[in-house]
Amino acid sequence: MWEYKHTIEGKVSRSAVWSLYSDVVTWPHWDDGIESIELEGEFRAGASGTIKPKGQDRLPFRLKEVSPDSGFSDETEIPGSGITIGFTHTLESVGEGVTRITHRVTIAGPASDLLGPAIGQEMAEGIPDTMYSLMRVAQLREV
Repeated sequence: MWEYKHTIEGKVSRSAVWSLYSDVVTWPHWDDGIESIELEGEFRAGASGTIKPKGQDRLPFRLKEVSPDSGFSDETEIPGSGITIGFTHTLESVGEGVTRITHRVTIAGPASDLLGPAIGQEMAEGIPDTMYSLMRVAQLREV
C-alpha cells in the first residue's frame, strides 16, 4: 500500500470548509486536478458518482464515510488496474477560528506496490496547492 498525508492550518471555520466539501459542484473551483464531478443523490455515506480528473477518463467513486463539519472519505477503484485510491479529508478545530485540514491518500490493492509510487507521487505533488486553494475559497465565503 502507498500512502501520503498533508496537513495545513488556517483561520477558517470548519463549517466553511465543509460547505465546499459537501457541495461537489464546487470541487473543480478549488481543485485544479478535477475537470468535472457528479454525485448521485445527497452527500452521505454510500452515495456514488463519477469524477473526471483533468486529462483522464471519467471514473466512478463512492463516499465511504461522511461526518458533517468533521470530514469524509471516498474511494475510486481504477478499472482493470488492481488498485483502489482512497481519500480521507478531516477537519479539526485547533484554536479560536483556526481549523486544521488534513488530506490523506492511499493506494491499495494487488498492484499497489507496482503502481502506487508512480501514480501517488503525481497526485501528491498537487495536494498542498489544492488544500491552500480550498482554504482560500472557504475564507472568501466567510467574508
